[in-house]
Amino acid sequence: MRGPGGLAACDHLLGTARQGVDAAATPPGRGVPRRRAGSGEVCAWAPRLAGPARRQPRRDRRHGHQRHHRTGSGSMTQNPAAEPLVNLSEIAEIELFIMKRMKEFTLGDHASVFKGSGFNFVGLRDWEPGDRMASIDWAQSSMNNFSPLVTREFEQNSNATIIAVADASPSTRCGVAGTSIAAAIARSVATVGMSAVLFQDMFGLITFGEGFHQLSSARPRIGKPHVIYCLDLYQLRNQIDVPSEQSDVTATIASHLRKTSLVPIISDFLFVDAPRIIKELSRLNTAHDVFMIMVDARFAYRLPEVSAGWIETFDVETDRTRIVSRREFAHLADRVGQWQEEILRLARDADLDMVRVGLDRWEMETTLFEFLAERRLRKI
Repeated sequence: MRGPGGLAACDHLLGTARQGVDAAATPPGRGVPRRRAGSGEVCAWAPRLAGPARRQPRRDRRHGHQRHHRTGSGSMTQNPAAEPLVNLSEIAEIELFIMKRMKEFTLGDHASVFKGSGFNFVGLRDWEPGDRMASIDWAQSSMNNFSPLVTREFEQNSNATIIAVADASPSTRCGVAGTSIAAAIARSVATVGMSAVLFQDMFGLITFGEGFHQLSSARPRIGKPHVIYCLDLYQLRNQIDVPSEQSDVTATIASHLRKTSLVPIISDFLFVDAPRIIKELSRLNTAHDVFMIMVDARFAYRLPEVSAGWIETFDVETDRTRIVSRREFAHLADRVGQWQEEILRLARDADLDMVRVGLDRWEMETTLFEFLAERRLRKI
C-alpha cells in the first residue's frame, strides 16, 4: 500500500501504459506482418535485459538488434501511438538546455577522459538487446551458427558511473489533466542521463516496483542512444527481476552495481515503509554516492471537488477500496505534502541529500542542474 492513508487516487491510470505493453507483447511475424515490422505503427516486444540472448526464440536472435534500433520501431519514444512520457523532441530540448547551462560543469570536479566506445578489451559475451552492431564479433558468432551472437566487451576510464534508480510502481501513473507522476520521473531520468552524455560519463538505469521487489535494469553505457534506450525501459515497465522478500534495499540495488557509482533515487517516496527504505539507503550511501530526487506529487491529488457525500477510492497497487468523506477527499493533496515533508526530515537525519522537483520543466531542469553542479564527490 502506498502513500499516507494508503490511498492512491488517480484521474487517468495505466491507459497508455497498457497500450504500449500490449503492443510490445506481440512479436513480429506472429500478430503483425513482417513487412511492416520497420514502420512506426507497431512496437516490438520488450527486450529482456537480464537474460542472455540464447533464451530468446531463434527468429528473434537474428533481427533483435535491428528491430530495437530501427527508426520508428520498438521505441516508445519514436512511436506516437504509445504516447510516451518523454518524446524525442523533449529530449532534444533537455540536451540543448544542458549544453547551455552545464558547459563548464560536470557531475563532479573533472571532465571524463573517455573519448570513444572503449579501448581496454575485457572479453567476449553473449549478445544482449541494446548492444551496438559494431561490437558483434562475427567470426566468433559464426562458430556457433550465430546462436547466440557474440559481442566484444570493452572498458574505459570514466570519472563517474551514474545509475539512476527510478520508481516504476503502478501508482506513479496517477495524475490529473493527462499529466502523471511518472512523466516527471521520466523527465528527471532524461535530465540526469543527458547530463552524463554531455561529459561522456556512463549512465545506467534500474526501475523498481512496489517495495523494491520487481526490478528491471540496463547496464551503464555511454551515449545518447543508450539514454533513450533507458527511457524506453522505464516507459515499457517490463519488470523481470524479482528479488527475494528477505532482500533489503541495500542488497537489491548493490547487486546491480559493478563498481562505486553515483546513485540518484528518483521517486515520489509515497511508501508506507519509507522510514525503513531511507534507513537502508543510508547504508548504501557508505559505499556509493546516493542522493534522492523527490517528485512533488501534490498535483496528482488535487482532484475535482465534490458537492457532498462519500467517495469510494481504490488503491492501484493493493487492489483495496476505501470509503472517504468529502473533507478527507478534498485534503488529499495536503496530506501528501505533509508526508513528503516528513520524508525530507528523515533524509536529513540519515545524512542523505535530497532535491525536490515539480512539474515546471525549466524549473525542474534548473534545479537539477544546480544540484548536480554543486556536487563535488566523484567516485571511481
